[in-house]
Amino acid sequence: MKTVIFDVDDTLYDQILPFKKAVQSFFDRSFTNEELNQFYISNRKFSDELFHQSAAGEIPLEQLHIYRITEAAKLFGITLSPTEALLFQEKYLLEQHNIHLFPEIKQLINYLHEQNVQLAVLTNGEQAHQMMKIKQLQLERWIPEEHLFISGALGMAKPSKQVFTHIEQQLTLDKAQTFYIGDSFDHDIIGAKQVGWKAIWMNHRRRKVPNTRISPDFEVQHPGDLFKLLQQY
Repeated sequence: MKTVIFDVDDTLYDQILPFKKAVQSFFDRSFTNEELNQFYISNRKFSDELFHQSAAGEIPLEQLHIYRITEAAKLFGITLSPTEALLFQEKYLLEQHNIHLFPEIKQLINYLHEQNVQLAVLTNGEQAHQMMKIKQLQLERWIPEEHLFISGALGMAKPSKQVFTHIEQQLTLDKAQTFYIGDSFDHDIIGAKQVGWKAIWMNHRRRKVPNTRISPDFEVQHPGDLFKLLQQY
């Protein structure tokens, strides 16, 4: 194992926590924990539907923000105006300024850094927004700035083959010794496998495997399992 590359959202930190806090403080009703989980999953699903259009500049980012929360809210009988949707986004953004690494992930990154493993990040999203999260997670302690790859800055996004081959060239990777870790099967696992990297699916949301011939090299369902797995390499 020479290189380990991480996704950010819901891989390095628990993305559902800031979303839950934003929902609980914004909406004038109570939700069960299961409802909050479903709200989050739906919000991500609707976000993914428009992500590539937004990344390509075909629609403004605000449209994605409005669409994902208004559509997710409809599942709970809640109707939001565009103005209300953007107010929710502001609340959600404030909560994202308080994110922290999974403790087990912090332990893993420390270990890999001490072993002189090359570390990098590949994340989809707008440049300034993703950098805010990266700084909040204090990833610069272990990962140099030139190893931070953000789709908004690159002009290409996962699962595009081009973004993975770009990183190969920038970091001079040995495919057989490169591990990519992410929570999204469609973006992370398919993206990494199509260029021959080893792919680890961080499936702590216990999502079903899509109907595809592609499969991850490894699947873990808890951040602590990653440490146990990578210690073997």
